Amino acid sequence: QVQLVESGGGLVQPGGSLRLSCAASGAIFSIYAWAWYRQAPGKQRELVAAITSGGSTNYADSVKGRFTISRDNSKNTVYLQMNSLKPEDTAVYYCNWPGTRYWGQGTQVTVSS
Repeated sequence: QVQLVESGGGLVQPGGSLRLSCAASGAIFSIYAWAWYRQAPGKQRELVAAITSGGSTNYADSVKGRFTISRDNSKNTVYLQMNSLKPEDTAVYYCNWPGTRYWGQGTQVTVSS
C-alpha cells in the first residue's frame, strides 16, 4: 500500500518562506521521480516542480528562482522549499508519484498579510 503524507503548510506573509515535506511509504522511493502539484480555488491542478531519481529538476515558470524541490532517499521524503512567497502561491499543495494514481492528501498554503 503506497502512502504519501504531506506536511509543512500554513499561513505565511508575502515574502515569507515555507518548507513542505512529503513522506512516502510502500514504494522503492529512490528509483522513482516525484512531483509537487498545487490547486488554487477555481483553478485546475498544476505541476509546480518535479525531481527525477538522478536529481534532475524542473519547475513551473511561475516558481522558478523561488522554489526548490529536493529529495532525501534515506528518509523516503521529497521536499519543496518555497521562498519569496506571493499571494498567488496560495493553494493546496499535493505530492505525487508521477505516472501513477498515488497522491497525498494535500496541505494548505496561504500567503496573506
